Amino acid sequence: MNKIILSGGCSFTLGNELSDDNGGKKPSNKTWAKGLTDLVSGNYFCVASGGIGNSAIARKVFEYISQNHVDMVLIMWSFPSRYDWAMPRNKNLEKTRWASITPWDTDEQQNEVFKSLADSEPQQEIWKKRMDLLSSTGVKEFANSLYRHAANQYHEIYLSWKSIIWLQNILEKKNIPYFFTLADNSLFFNEFKPHNEMDQFMNGLYKEIDFSKWFSFGERMMGFNQWTILNEYPRGTTHPLDESHKDAVQLMKEKFLGIYNKKEM
Repeated sequence: MNKIILSGGCSFTLGNELSDDNGGKKPSNKTWAKGLTDLVSGNYFCVASGGIGNSAIARKVFEYISQNHVDMVLIMWSFPSRYDWAMPRNKNLEKTRWASITPWDTDEQQNEVFKSLADSEPQQEIWKKRMDLLSSTGVKEFANSLYRHAANQYHEIYLSWKSIIWLQNILEKKNIPYFFTLADNSLFFNEFKPHNEMDQFMNGLYKEIDFSKWFSFGERMMGFNQWTILNEYPRGTTHPLDESHKDAVQLMKEKFLGIYNKKEM
């Protein structure tokens, strides 16, 4: 019987802009996570979603494994500057409650968004729908206030690491093997300075992460997206394309298979 493998992450795991992408409506079969699953002929399920951050990634994976049998979990953690917020109930929010909030959702960032999406009408249309949704639910007003008055790197790293450790410990408690990687090393570094050097509390939190189950794409925990840029892989509007995911599978497969085969599943 084929094993059930669940993936979690943001658009780099959902597969936005890959050759089989249908506007992010369903997971791509061209992603790194599907490629790893195919190595072991696993049954693939994906709870990734474009634009979400690390708290949302952990929440969505936990919700799935709390209700379904899973044999292994694959996660590409995202940018720490994204927030996951339980808002007042609204039928248009995820499960009537949850909103993923990014710096791009603020009024101050709209010029940057326009420049980034200028060459892609489909991406512009997707973004317009998101902005309309955020305005109608009150999330946009909240995002403006959050990033203007409260958002800061220290809190964002704390929330990300706490979410990672929380899910890591749950997976270990449930005896579910897991393989973690990351999109960008801003999760662990501010330029060249490690985040765990911010103070003793953050260093203690950092030590709770089991890095033996992680794969990075280079020194200083280089992330997948950074690796694709460094190696000049073809890109869509804001995402690397099929070739980079295919090659990433070859880089990750030894680590993945080591974790997969270590336990009788």
